[in-house]
Amino acid sequence: MVRVSVIIPTWNGLRHLAQCLPALMAQEGVNFETVIVDNGSGDGTLEFLASSYPTVRVIRNERNLGFAAANNAAIRATKAEFVAPLNNDTQPHPRWLASLVAAADAHPEHGAFASRMCFWQQPDLINSTGIVVDRAGLAWDRLCGQPLAAGADRAEVFGASGGAALYRREMLDDIGLFDERFFAYLEDVDLAWRAQWAGWRALYVPEATVLHAYSGTSREGSAFKLRFLGRNKVWLLAKNYPRPALLRYLPAVLFYDLAGMPLTMAAGRTLAPLQGRVAALRKLSHVTTGRTRHSSPRRISPQEMIARLDPVPSPVAVLRRQRRLNDVTRAPPPTA
Repeated sequence: MVRVSVIIPTWNGLRHLAQCLPALMAQEGVNFETVIVDNGSGDGTLEFLASSYPTVRVIRNERNLGFAAANNAAIRATKAEFVAPLNNDTQPHPRWLASLVAAADAHPEHGAFASRMCFWQQPDLINSTGIVVDRAGLAWDRLCGQPLAAGADRAEVFGASGGAALYRREMLDDIGLFDERFFAYLEDVDLAWRAQWAGWRALYVPEATVLHAYSGTSREGSAFKLRFLGRNKVWLLAKNYPRPALLRYLPAVLFYDLAGMPLTMAAGRTLAPLQGRVAALRKLSHVTTGRTRHSSPRRISPQEMIARLDPVPSPVAVLRRQRRLNDVTRAPPPTA
């Protein structure tokens, strides 16, 4: 019986799939199927899959519909008990999937399970051990840039990074799928936040290890990525931030956003972050309406939701996190 549908969205990612798929096919201890959603690649991906992995199920899109829509297409086309989104620029450990499923079986009250993602460039450093969201509206990868020993223990987390996660289908049936309006970036944070509103819990599983070529598909600091991050951050908060607390924490939200945006624009020599935020405001009503389709049941109070968010960080802590990430992403890219 197939228990897990592993879903890999890809767009011109042949170079990554050539390393990801052998590691995925070597998974031990769990029955799974692999579904690859190709977003209109023109780099020979489809030909490679047909010749080298003919048993892998492929969903073909004529154009790039984005990460969220690609995952949703595969989720709707499968019926397994669990869904495991996996970035094409990853290499999972042989027991990655079995470790996640074992944790899910042991914790039926949890709906999402986070992997220990390590930087491919520096495998001794953590990329993510789950998602953190704080009361200033900042979302980041838990323990990013810290040594492996920092992520040795299981822990409750706000959510799982969509780059290597396990979701219980029962949870997805309850809260809905990825919000396709996000296209790419922060759609996994939105899903995690909606799951929290609905009362679902998330667990970090350190035994589930994955190497990740961070920003392998879209270069870190690219105008493309910065534009979507700027837009989607506004939408994320508009959809999910508990309204009664927004007035109290709005100064912190605005401080970090207005302080960080000029630095990002200067570093990248681009107006993309500002353009993204302007685009978000122009379509804000488009995102905050249609609650039945794109939001979850709200089973906890706004006060409890605020308690689940991390405290407002100090500027020094934010700068330290960003510096650790910058240090890793400046390292030479991974090679075959």
